[in-house]
Order: sequence, then C-alpha cells, then structure tokens
Amino acid sequence: MVSHGLKASVLVGAVAVAVFAAAPRPAHAIEVLIGGRAQICSEQAKAGVASPLSLENCTMAILAEMLSGRSLAATYLNRGVMFLDRGDYGSAMRDFDEALAIQPDMGEAFVNRGAALIGLKRNQEALDEINRGLALNPEEPEKAYGNRALAKWNLDDLRGAYDDFMRAHELKPEWAWPTEQLANFRVERRAGR
Repeated sequence: MVSHGLKASVLVGAVAVAVFAAAPRPAHAIEVLIGGRAQICSEQAKAGVASPLSLENCTMAILAEMLSGRSLAATYLNRGVMFLDRGDYGSAMRDFDEALAIQPDMGEAFVNRGAALIGLKRNQEALDEINRGLALNPEEPEKAYGNRALAKWNLDDLRGAYDDFMRAHELKPEWAWPTEQLANFRVERRAGR
C-alpha cells in the first residue's frame, strides 16, 4: 500500500503516473428490495447505515421473512455490506458466500468479496474476485472498477490503479469518489515517446 505523502511514479509507455496519498476505502454494491424488513435492510445498506439495529433488521429478514432466490441472496448481500462498513470482513465474506450459494451468478457478491479481501489485505485474491464479478456484468460496474483500482494500488500497480479509477469515472462521471482518487495521481507525458 502506498502510504500517505509517499510520491511514487511509474513509467508505462508514454505516461508516468505518480501517487501522492493513501489508498481510499472500497465501494460497495447493494441490492434494492421492496417489502418488510428486507426492504428496510436494503434501504439502510444503501444509506450506509451499519448500526446493530440495521444488522438486526437484515438478520430478521433472513430468518423470519419468506424470502426466496434473489431476494434472500440480496438480503445476505446487503447485510454483508453493513459488515464491510463495520470492518467485520469475516462476517461480510460469510454473507457474500451465502448469497453466492443461493445465486452463483450474482456479480455484486463477487465485487463485494473483493472489497472484503482488500480489507483483509489479500489484494491478489481481491483482483480475482472483482474480475469474476465484472465478467457477470454487475449493475454498478463503476464500483467494481473502483475496488479493482484499490487492489492494484495496494499491489503497487499504479498505472493499473489509475486506469481503473479513470474507467470508474467514465462510467459514472457524477460519482465524486473516483474523481477524488484521480487527484492523487500526476500524469506526465515523457518527451520522445
């Protein structure tokens, strides 16, 4: 991981990329549900609320509501996002695994597994999971590219991180987070290239 204040640069082709700040936190993909505690869980995950009561709403939806298929998988996904926000990466991974056991083609669960693996400092595994998620066309690919950029950043692939932050920005220009991360880079054109 590039530490705060460290100036790192790489030359790839005709572009040098320098990084000036610590890597940011990963973004999370959520699923929106309608009805009962599952909806409350969904809304709270989307709002970034990860309180004990929010987690309880998700757990009660999983245990007490008659959720099936994608709705049950989405509720596990949303509770996993709350665990991510709390820094409880083990619990988050278990919930993402449950979501994938129910719905193996849920790209968001792979992307979020990648986010948890970044938190666990297992960045190469995170890249693999995020790439699996991207191959499944998640609903918010910009978050996958942002997370992949973080994993690359942590692996000192600064050019790859820059490219993925740029891709996230291109996919959703109104999302400030990738733009803020791009401000950590300085791109220089080298003469004669």
